[in-house]
Amino acid sequence: MLGLSVLYSFFTGRYHIPIEEERVFMFLDMKSSTTIAENLGHVKYFEMLKDYYADFSNSIIDYEGIIYQYVEDEIIVSWKLINGIENYNCFKCFFALKQALLNQTEKYSSRYGIVPVFKAGFHTGKVTTGEIGVIKKDIIFTGDVHNTTARIQGLCNTYNVDVLISGQLICKMTSGADIQIKSLGKNELRGKKEMIELFTILSN
Repeated sequence: MLGLSVLYSFFTGRYHIPIEEERVFMFLDMKSSTTIAENLGHVKYFEMLKDYYADFSNSIIDYEGIIYQYVEDEIIVSWKLINGIENYNCFKCFFALKQALLNQTEKYSSRYGIVPVFKAGFHTGKVTTGEIGVIKKDIIFTGDVHNTTARIQGLCNTYNVDVLISGQLICKMTSGADIQIKSLGKNELRGKKEMIELFTILSN
């Protein structure tokens, strides 16, 4: 229920004292979720969300990510920087998630009459990580990287792409993986003073 990495961190007390670390984040959002929910009804939509998130689990584990939060139809996946950039794990996870849904096309079509698709935003930055709470404990990440990643993901429709990546993350990557990346130019994100270069992935 907590996830292996969170459970391990609680037992070892790793984040009992908050620490600063650099992490990669992927904010993944289901497309047209409001319309889907209206068409299915709340109960059926919830059942679809359970299937949707369950079908993501293996891909996230396979590529060394952790599930940070579920926020209705959005899932936030995070990696330690070294784990996220190694062998392009974070990007390969994105493609594996897409394939996981395609593999279940028949299931979604028969149960819900629709196959869900998603868009994603990637960014990296420093966060403060630590335990919080008394009655209900959790390990949380705080930092501006969250807001920036959410804004990047929110521009997918503007650029008509399924994935957007910050230039900061691209700069951390090493060459060698068979992934084609294209610059979409710089954009001034809402609430940000500095321009940020955005990229998308053409193929894996």
